[in-house]
Amino acid sequence: MTAVVDYYITSASPFTYLGHGALRSVTEKHGARVRVKPVNLMGLWEISGAVPPAKRPPVRQRLRLVELQRIADFRGLPINTSPKHWPVDPALSDHVITALVAAGHDPMDYMGRVFSAVWANEENIADAETLARHLKAAGFDARAILDAAGTEEIATIRARNTQDAVAADAVGVPTFVLNGEAFFGQDRVEYLDRALETGRQPFTA
Repeated sequence: MTAVVDYYITSASPFTYLGHGALRSVTEKHGARVRVKPVNLMGLWEISGAVPPAKRPPVRQRLRLVELQRIADFRGLPINTSPKHWPVDPALSDHVITALVAAGHDPMDYMGRVFSAVWANEENIADAETLARHLKAAGFDARAILDAAGTEEIATIRARNTQDAVAADAVGVPTFVLNGEAFFGQDRVEYLDRALETGRQPFTA
């Protein structure tokens, strides 16, 4: 039976950017199916008690900046820890990814482009033209996808994804859910790898 991994993300997350390639490698290695589910991160944080970086104590803000550099070095990825267009509203970009999924497309290549746009390339992912350029580069009909992204149907799917993430005990992004077990954070990809390798039963609280 093919394993299914629910992949909860938001486009503006640096940790989602840093873990995306690793998640792809692991799921491809095991032939797992990935269900991409963009969420409203604020909706998750309201439940888990997390706050935006700017509202965290200075020591945690400093740790975050060090961690981003350390992880980028470990993953072999470029990163700008203070990008020009951040904080940024990820809603449009998340809705574009949601629209790709709803249309039956594989959004993973496009997602990689968009995550890099924020954290490596100083691009504004709240700008429709920026997203259109990346959609075209990934082989999609940019106008059709952007039109779909603006519909209430797509907004409703993202809201439902957020509810699903809360129900799955996702406390932030990225979260990977396998057989009901939530693996939170890009540094849990290796744990997901082992779970897929061994086929073990999910751990529960």
